[in-house]
Amino acid sequence: MGDVHFSRERAGKVVVLIFFWTLSLISLSCAARLSVSRQKLQVQNHLNRLNKPAVKTIQSPDGDIIDCVHLARQPAFDHPFLKDHKIQMRPSYHPEGLFDESKVSDTEKPKKGSNPITQLWHMNGKCPEGTIPIRRTKEEDVLRASSVKSYGRKKHRATPQPRSADPDLINESGHQHAIAYVEGDKYYGAKATINVWEPKIQQPNEFSLSQLWILGGSFGEDLNSIEAGWQVYACQCKQVSPDLYGDNNTRLFTYWTSDAYQATGCYNLLCSGFIQINSEIAMGASISPVSAYRNSQYDISILVWKDPKEGHWWMQFGNDYVLGYWPSFLFSYLADSASMIEWGGEVVNSEPDGRHTSTQMGSGRFPEEGFGKSSYFRNIQVVDDSNNLKAPKGLGTFTEQSNCYDVQTGSNGDWGHYFYYGGPGKNPNCP
Repeated sequence: MGDVHFSRERAGKVVVLIFFWTLSLISLSCAARLSVSRQKLQVQNHLNRLNKPAVKTIQSPDGDIIDCVHLARQPAFDHPFLKDHKIQMRPSYHPEGLFDESKVSDTEKPKKGSNPITQLWHMNGKCPEGTIPIRRTKEEDVLRASSVKSYGRKKHRATPQPRSADPDLINESGHQHAIAYVEGDKYYGAKATINVWEPKIQQPNEFSLSQLWILGGSFGEDLNSIEAGWQVYACQCKQVSPDLYGDNNTRLFTYWTSDAYQATGCYNLLCSGFIQINSEIAMGASISPVSAYRNSQYDISILVWKDPKEGHWWMQFGNDYVLGYWPSFLFSYLADSASMIEWGGEVVNSEPDGRHTSTQMGSGRFPEEGFGKSSYFRNIQVVDDSNNLKAPKGLGTFTEQSNCYDVQTGSNGDWGHYFYYGGPGKNPNCP
């Protein structure tokens, strides 16, 4: 009888345990469903903020959806300081001394030139005057980010510091660079023509880009930065990754921050800040065609400068497209001027223990291979305090490990100041 009584007692305890275990599972299941529901609501609310009502919608061949949004409805005007802002439809002044290739004599012109470039969505239509093209953000775009808050933003890190005495300090971020730079003066803008490639990316959390940086402040927690160029992310579309676009197309991009990427700024138009006025170029849209090894070369020109009258930082794409401006109040140091300009390439190296990724920078070829093989920046200029475009003085170079990615500068009558840059990453000399 004692054994029977014990068995009944043990069975009772098991039943109680099963009961509470079942309750726990139900509770966890409910909590999980509630968490998913909250996340969906957060994502949907974020999409509603980003995707403004469209006057017209264009389906791009690469899968992008381009919404033509009325100028006054764009995301910039969600900023509380821009509620009563009067849109400036053109800069008060353009910089003087723009490098004009049409004035170069036939004998000086390069035998191998570059070709015009466009965006893929142009194949299927254009936006009407009074609107701007905005790449529509999809639910899967936001879900690829680690959180709704982090979508469209860079992780807090330092940008390259050419004066750093300890390059290993920079390597901790996993970012590697091959850049040319100027510092030690006041700068009011920069220009360059960059040829466009589609580099191969190894890991889903890596990218490769080529851009110019307009920098002010210290490389700690108060850095001001305006950035523009082209970028390629790895496409691992079913994985959680910082991939903005869901593919490996080469895309035009901008970025800004006023606090070293901590709480302010974003890519393209994914937060309030940059005011776009142009109806023809979409931030974040694919660039086509791209350069090919030993074949046709395609490049883009980017000019960023500070309007001496209004103080806003303007961006021009090519010779014809003034895209818009970053209002000066967004910044502290850049409200006055920049203290450093950088041009060049950047990749993320996510390999541990001192090993290197095989993510390519630029064309994936080293600078010494030259035109048609290596990537280049040409017609490099800075804007001085008289709003004149001039050749940079004291152009320096910086790379963490030149056997992985390198940079070589030069100057001639065709290209003004220029440099070739890039590399394959992992190779026999870069383990």
